[in-house]
Amino acid sequence: MEFFTIGVYHSDEETFFKKLIDNGIDTFCDIRQRRGVRGSEYTFANSSRLQEKLNALGIKYVHILELAPTTEIRNLQNEADKKRGGYKRDRHQLDPAFALAYKEKVLKKFDFKGFLEGLEEKRANKMVLFCVEEKPETCHRSIVSDQLKELGYQVTHL
Repeated sequence: MEFFTIGVYHSDEETFFKKLIDNGIDTFCDIRQRRGVRGSEYTFANSSRLQEKLNALGIKYVHILELAPTTEIRNLQNEADKKRGGYKRDRHQLDPAFALAYKEKVLKKFDFKGFLEGLEEKRANKMVLFCVEEKPETCHRSIVSDQLKELGYQVTHL
C-alpha cells in the first residue's frame, strides 16, 4: 500500500482531480470532521459533490471521522491563527498546542491496525488522505502521515 495526501485550498477542480488520476489513487480517505469547504470555488470538495465525482472516476470514498480533530482541538489552532492575525488558508505551520492535543486525544486512540486491515479488505493500493489545507505541514494530515511513515509506509504529498 502507498499513501498520498492532498489539500484543496489554492486548487481548482480540474487540477485537484487530475492529481488523483495521475497518481493512480484508488481510495480517497476524507479525514475532516465537517465535510464542507467555504468558498464557491471549492464546492467540488463538499462531501456529496466530491463523492459523486470520485464515484464517476472509480475511486472509493471513505470518511474516517476518527482521524478528524475534535472541535475542541480545532479551536486551539483557530485561537493560534487569530493571535498571529492570519487565516487558516494562509497558515504556515501547525500550532504546537494543536499538534500535541491531536496526538494525545486522537492519534493515540486511533486503531491503525484495523484501519490498514480495512484498506486491505477493500483492495486499496494507493490511498490519499484528504483535508482542506494546501500544505501538509499546516494540517493534521501531516501528523497522520508521520505515523504511517513510522509504520513503514511511504507517503507522498500531492
